[in-house]
Amino acid sequence: MISVNEFKTGLTIEVDGDIWRVIDFQHVKPGKGAAFVRSKLRNLRSGNVNEKTFRAGEKVEKAQIDNRRMQYLYANADDHVFMDNESYEQIELPSAQIEEELNYLRENMEVHIISYKDEILGVELPSTVTLEVTATEPGIKGDTASGGSKPATMETGLVVQVPFFVNIGDKLIINTEEGAYVSRA
Repeated sequence: MISVNEFKTGLTIEVDGDIWRVIDFQHVKPGKGAAFVRSKLRNLRSGNVNEKTFRAGEKVEKAQIDNRRMQYLYANADDHVFMDNESYEQIELPSAQIEEELNYLRENMEVHIISYKDEILGVELPSTVTLEVTATEPGIKGDTASGGSKPATMETGLVVQVPFFVNIGDKLIINTEEGAYVSRA
């Protein structure tokens, strides 16, 4: 058990039978009344984000999350196969469980599989990934780097707004948290 006064971004807790990761928190001390902690939590099972308020000093259960480094191998019908690089153990996750992450997964990519008490909660991606542009309108001479953006479809099917100078075949660095273009690779 830990106090809500000890909240840190990225901490995982168990509240009401669900596993939550602290995304943001704020200690509030109003002039009148008791202090409290306002927090923004992500449910690791469903992916939903909720705001929850705790009384100052309230205790919550800390959730011990296991983080295994694995390699994404391939898609098998509606399942996706991952392999542990040390033990060569393979696991399959259904598409529905990693629907958002599929926009960034490429074969042979290293990811972290997060689990809680033998229950696989999902895939944790790196903060940025490099993807190739498969479809976009061609750049026109005279377009500038800061003159706007156009949609581009990446090799995984993800559509991202990119500058006009980006062409088909370019490799781009994409932020996985925001799904946004960062730079050329």
